[in-house]
Amino acid sequence: MRFKVTHTTRYRYKTPASESYAELRVWPQNGPTQKILSHKLEITPNVPVDHYTDYFGNKVEYFSIPFRHNELSVNAVGEVETREGPDLSRVLETPIGDARQILASQPIGIFDFIQNTELVSFYRIKDKVDRPNFRDAESIGEAVHGLNTWIYENFAYSPGSTDIGTPLPTVLETRQGVCQDFAHLMLAILRMQGIPARYVSGYIEPYDPTQPGAEMTGAAASHAWVEVYLPGGHWYGLDPTNNQAAGLRHVRVACGRDYNDVAPMRGAYKGAQDQRLQVIVTLKRRRPKKLAEAKG
Repeated sequence: MRFKVTHTTRYRYKTPASESYAELRVWPQNGPTQKILSHKLEITPNVPVDHYTDYFGNKVEYFSIPFRHNELSVNAVGEVETREGPDLSRVLETPIGDARQILASQPIGIFDFIQNTELVSFYRIKDKVDRPNFRDAESIGEAVHGLNTWIYENFAYSPGSTDIGTPLPTVLETRQGVCQDFAHLMLAILRMQGIPARYVSGYIEPYDPTQPGAEMTGAAASHAWVEVYLPGGHWYGLDPTNNQAAGLRHVRVACGRDYNDVAPMRGAYKGAQDQRLQVIVTLKRRRPKKLAEAKG
């Protein structure tokens, strides 16, 4: 599938900011499940933009505005083609006990994805999670999909009920949150069970034009899901907000230990505290080129 992605962020300041600086993680990545066809970034006021690749392999664009400005607008537009990933059905049949032993001998590069972080603190919830631990005899596929379903069935998607600083014990107590909360909760439980997993930011298609009624939850803004590390070095995406594996309607942007590693925009400015923020995200499916030409 081919999608046009637009991610617009606007800050309006009550009094002019004297200068500002920002880092962006809105550049989708090439990988086994997608190909980036184009990416364009527009900054207003118009200033030079540079980029680098961070520790986790994410493309990071950054800029500074060294003069007074009343508004900052960031508009990222790109085209992405998603595709089916490798068939991991055999790997997913690995018993969880065997998978733990295999993963324990894996390269040190996955060490970051089994640790506590500020937002994924499994020590704070280990006595509060009311679901059984993974059984060594069940397959890793059964285990992770079972956890995906448990979060989907037991927690309500409720925009505005939490913010990025809401601790996991509160999410467990209130049984509500948004996609970031559900991704953090799933990461905490996986890591608590000895399964490496990472946080993924991106976008999902709101509606499937070929399947009326196939709406996706969490599609009005940036989305979040998880990737589980499987034996053999494979990463397997799961979306607990929608109770499904990440697929053709998921566009992947960045990954890290938690949200703090992948925030779409982070920065600072000098000026009064009063500001207004507006974020608009759209993901639109493009018609295949030959079909579009035939109908044109």
